[in-house]
Amino acid sequence: MKSRKFLPLAALAASATLILAGCSGASAPSSSGGIQVPDIAAASEVGESEGQVNIIAWAGFVEDGSTNPDADWVSKFEANTQCKVNRKVGATSDEMVQLMRGGEYDLVSASGDASLRLIAGGDVAPVNTELIPNFGNIVDGLKGQIYDTLNGKSYGVPIGRGANVLMYNTDQVKEAPTSWADTWAADSAYKGKVMAYDSPIFIADAAVYLMATQPDLGITNPYALDKDQLAAAVELLKTQNGIAGEYWNDALKAVSSISSGTAALGTGWQVVVNLAQADGGPVKSVLPKEGATGWSDTWMISSKSKNPNCAYKWMDYASSAEVNAKISQNFGMAPASKLACEGSKENEAHCDTFHATDEDYYKNVWMWTTPVEQCIDGRTDAVCTNYQEWTKAWTEVKG
Repeated sequence: MKSRKFLPLAALAASATLILAGCSGASAPSSSGGIQVPDIAAASEVGESEGQVNIIAWAGFVEDGSTNPDADWVSKFEANTQCKVNRKVGATSDEMVQLMRGGEYDLVSASGDASLRLIAGGDVAPVNTELIPNFGNIVDGLKGQIYDTLNGKSYGVPIGRGANVLMYNTDQVKEAPTSWADTWAADSAYKGKVMAYDSPIFIADAAVYLMATQPDLGITNPYALDKDQLAAAVELLKTQNGIAGEYWNDALKAVSSISSGTAALGTGWQVVVNLAQADGGPVKSVLPKEGATGWSDTWMISSKSKNPNCAYKWMDYASSAEVNAKISQNFGMAPASKLACEGSKENEAHCDTFHATDEDYYKNVWMWTTPVEQCIDGRTDAVCTNYQEWTKAWTEVKG
């Protein structure tokens, strides 16, 4: 479950100020992978607007100025298309999946820990990218990834991405770390001050570390774990549980903890680091030598959409350089459109901070992908563990 008790970047910054003064590498290009999905046809054309579009999205993705007067890209869309936008902010990936299965919503901003569930369940339809002119400007590293592309069909239009970096408080951690080791070792010098992300998908973080430190386990993709590999990850997570000071899924809490030194180091998002630094917190981050997990969100259209024309118009509009830049900067992530990195110093600086077009950086980042029985690492002689098994395992880890 991806949980974002999360505010748009602008709102986060304001709130943080009060409190303290977003398979290549990692995400490997998709092959069929043997994953069987319902045969659903993609749209063949975009017709007249139906008058509305119903969207489930993360906070900060669909803004009409009501939260922050400076964040409004919905009004222009409504005026240009005659499609009224009805937005519901999603709290977790699980909630989004359940709402999409109800058939009430046309679009969802799905994360990688939800997208394969939606595809396999027939809840979303393939996207005809030829009907989305701005799709051509998506960075190459976000096209054709296994979490939104199966059997040669694209099921999503990328919005943005980010890495789960190792963040640390420089007052607590004097020497810049290069490894995740101190977040996993039972004898860590930072026992009681380690932060970990609170979600079943965090099992993949343990798997990334095991890939580098225990190659005999044969893990080649942190989202393709057979039962023995999952058991090894769970054991490592239990060890970490003994040194963890806190688990987080509230970004504001994470900013506060790492800034104040309540936490010395642990998994974080780049936006958490940026907000902590903006508030004067002695916080830095690094992408450790073992690599890291990360996340990418995509617009996905319901297979039961009652307003597919407006939905397609929104996907193209939101993928334009101007709007994609606004969404990514408001939320705090690397934009999907390479053109969103151009046109202003603000755009350039934002993209530099989030490594938006740096594919070498993202080669070491394993984007969240829903674990399924079919091993997406290419093995055909093994059965991998699925998301339900990960959820059960996570409960076991937390106790």
